[in-house]
Amino acid sequence: MSAAILRHPAYLEWPADPRDRLPLTLWDAQSIAEAVGGEASCDFQVAGVEMDSRDVVNGDLFIALKGEAMDGHRFLDKAFENGAAAAIVDRPVDYPHILVADTTEALKALAKAARSRTEARIIGVTGSVGKTGVKEAIFASLERASRGAAHRSTRSYNNHVGVPLSLARMPARSRFGIFEMGMNNAGEIEGLTTQVRPHVAVITTIAPAHIENLGSMEAIADAKAEIFSGLGPGGIAVIPADSEYFDRLKDAADKLGAKIVSFGRAPHSDVRLLDAIPSANGGSLVTCEFGVPGVDGGRLCYTVAEPGDHWVINSLAVMAAVRAAGGDMAAAGLALAEMGGLKGRGARHGIDAPGGKALLIDESYNANPASMRATLAQLGQTPSSRRIAVLGSMKELGDFADKFHGQLSQPLINADVDYALLVGDEMRALARELGKPAFNSLGKPLEWEHCSNAEEAIARLEEFGLIAGDAVLVKGSNSVGLGKLVEHFT
Repeated sequence: MSAAILRHPAYLEWPADPRDRLPLTLWDAQSIAEAVGGEASCDFQVAGVEMDSRDVVNGDLFIALKGEAMDGHRFLDKAFENGAAAAIVDRPVDYPHILVADTTEALKALAKAARSRTEARIIGVTGSVGKTGVKEAIFASLERASRGAAHRSTRSYNNHVGVPLSLARMPARSRFGIFEMGMNNAGEIEGLTTQVRPHVAVITTIAPAHIENLGSMEAIADAKAEIFSGLGPGGIAVIPADSEYFDRLKDAADKLGAKIVSFGRAPHSDVRLLDAIPSANGGSLVTCEFGVPGVDGGRLCYTVAEPGDHWVINSLAVMAAVRAAGGDMAAAGLALAEMGGLKGRGARHGIDAPGGKALLIDESYNANPASMRATLAQLGQTPSSRRIAVLGSMKELGDFADKFHGQLSQPLINADVDYALLVGDEMRALARELGKPAFNSLGKPLEWEHCSNAEEAIARLEEFGLIAGDAVLVKGSNSVGLGKLVEHFT
């Protein structure tokens, strides 16, 4: 390029961006070695980070993690066959590598280095229900607004391994980072949020998930509120205004000096729902109010592609988070209008049936009492000739299991379900409720069956027979294995 062109006013006035000084590649050998305190065997560059050899693609860094039952070093050959550029190992190997004493500690160190070098606005997301969907929606919103400069944890990588892996994958030039955090026990989110160090911490809702380990709803709220402990000065806590635990969450955030931004229907909501009506695509047309009108707020009308009232509220959490992170709420509205259901979390499939097509709603990845009620309500609003519910056991409810499973009888009635297939031992409590004479005397009789596993459920549903116009909801905890039923019928 000539000197004359470089002196052109358009180049001289080009705005400086500190991110331009950051590397384009994800990691090179020297930066990894410095981050993890290891020794590089040679020079190399990597474009991704992976811990499962089956998921490795060209240019990845493979981290050979060691667990109680598995040693990643056994899969080095497979990782390099799939295109790995280098590996982090605890013993010398014949591939490009970084040698460390402990590969698990190296992953944490690489995550810490990735977090330290970035200037991105970081958002952490947790909650009993909806955290993966909300995380994906926030990412879609900020990726659109930043023209591809947003990063997020993929799948449900939300635990002590998934969170540092997701951090290690974050490009230095990212403008936004969105990370999901999950837990089974108290103290786990605190350990994750101190790694993520979010600027914005979102709690979607509080519901009886993992109550077996935590013992009470108050303990669940407190465990979720641990996410606020990672907030630094000026941090923002986004919390559900309609939750009966709102004050508890607010107090937890106040004690840490966080700014509170609430969302929901409640009059005190900072992002407040004004109206939601069904839209032509099966979702909702939502109008919300935010901030102080005429000062720093206003109203926004947008479409949510995902059906159900729970997604109306989820969209408010997304808007609150995007606004708190300095993103574009209008871009968020466009992203919400285009989002489809995630595999196992609301994906909709048209499946062949006699006479045409039937609809299968795939919610097979997770289930708890709140999400069961929400998705059954959604099924009840779905136009169909018959409504069929395949419900798997809800896990980690402990002594509350019979109570919460039995309480699904009323949502089934309200959803006008024609046939219910109950899968798993815990679903016997619901079967007992459905078998009571008082239940059978109420309105249209509900046909139902109980079976022990997914394979039996497939056979029962085949025997029942799907026809054109049917709507089939498949919902259960992942360990029940109803994903096999979804794969069979799709």
